[in-house]
Amino acid sequence: MSTKTSELLALAEPGTVAVVRGISDDHLDRPTPCRDYTVRDLLNHLFDVVVNFEALARREEVDWSVRTDHLTSGWRDRFPKEAARLVETWSDPAVLEGVSAGMGVPQKTIGSMALIDLTVHGWDLARATDQEFTVDPSVVTALHEFLDERGDMGQRMGVFAAPVPTAAAPGTVDALLGRTGRDPAWSR
Repeated sequence: MSTKTSELLALAEPGTVAVVRGISDDHLDRPTPCRDYTVRDLLNHLFDVVVNFEALARREEVDWSVRTDHLTSGWRDRFPKEAARLVETWSDPAVLEGVSAGMGVPQKTIGSMALIDLTVHGWDLARATDQEFTVDPSVVTALHEFLDERGDMGQRMGVFAAPVPTAAAPGTVDALLGRTGRDPAWSR
């Protein structure tokens, strides 16, 4: 089975996995476009994202304040497995029903939150480590729709920084990045 959420996650996952696999140890202390995060910090956060959003799909409560050092032996091989489990967990249509335990928002919203984190943080890491990153157009469209619905709330909660004005055409990756508080032209 699959859901629209799992299909979109399946489109986003390979690009982010490729970026994670391409990160070398000498990249870990570099800054990222995600304010206050080094590559190491953002990798640990991205691991938390895939593990926690998988748990949220199973209606488990998650404590986002817990910080785990995921960058232990074999982390480059573990991340693709965790990301694949994230996609698989969201493929059950029952996962999208109802409201999330502990977060009080529709499960569909939780799935979109997983998608935006996987995608935007993939871009953050790619930019910080001088790698290419391409986002499938259907993912871009879905994320713009999500931001239309929930972007203001995300900004109020501190999930997104203030939007960065861009000259990008509406509906593009660069416009999406600007809406999440990133400068698409960011460089180290």
